[in-house]
Amino acid sequence: MRNDVQARDYARIERAIGFLSTAKDEKPSLAAIAAEVGLSPFHFQRLFSRFAGVSPKRFLGYLSLAHAREKLRQSESVLATAFDAGLSGPSRLHDLFVTFEAVTPGEFRRLGEGLHIRYGFHPTPFGRALLLTSPRGLVGLSFVTEKGDGFALREQVARWPLAEMIQDQKATAGLAERVFARANNKAAPLPALVPGTNFQIKVWEALLRVPEGSLVSYNQLAALIGKANAPRAIGNVLAANPLAYLIPCHRVIRQTGAFNDYRWGTERKFAMVAWEAAQTRF
Repeated sequence: MRNDVQARDYARIERAIGFLSTAKDEKPSLAAIAAEVGLSPFHFQRLFSRFAGVSPKRFLGYLSLAHAREKLRQSESVLATAFDAGLSGPSRLHDLFVTFEAVTPGEFRRLGEGLHIRYGFHPTPFGRALLLTSPRGLVGLSFVTEKGDGFALREQVARWPLAEMIQDQKATAGLAERVFARANNKAAPLPALVPGTNFQIKVWEALLRVPEGSLVSYNQLAALIGKANAPRAIGNVLAANPLAYLIPCHRVIRQTGAFNDYRWGTERKFAMVAWEAAQTRF
């Protein structure tokens, strides 16, 4: 139920962020932003408090360039500690919420043949999302953009063209709730089966080490995985992310502190970053 409420709120949050991005030089008042999304200042305040647990002023402050640059500065020590723990070995990232099982080279060549995948569309705090699961774990998560449900499904099916696809809302409903309520989840990590090259897997595993509420630049991420000269290649890997939000490519920004385009919408990336900052503010 909470996801339903937050999904309804998100539509207005996205509109507010979009308005700010086009009027940032004017520094609109909260009353002006509230009017833009069709709410009174009072109801606008309630909307943000319900969605993120903080006031609109604080939430919007998390979207500032100054905040982004400060988080990048803080990342140096935070990420060094995280990466000292290593990205491989028998632990299989056991301390993280998601554990990867990479497909074998043979499975990669078979393009999902013999794999039964169930999928469903569900409301989330960041809008409508598509989730796909198999007996071996979650295999896909993406947000529905203005291109619609069909486009989102075709993108994911392209990863597993020979798999059997079955729409099953019940099979994925619990996953949707679990993924976006994981801050309070003490259960075992969520297994995920992902197709990718060795380099892609390494980048995605590295991203799982970036803590919620933190931000990292393309250059920092490249250096941390020993590929200091490959920030552009890192960008290509992020664009191929099969698990939106869970593999947190939204936490990667430019060295300047600027937010670049995001596969599922720049406003959605802003909303995720600010929402996570609000959850980890204490």
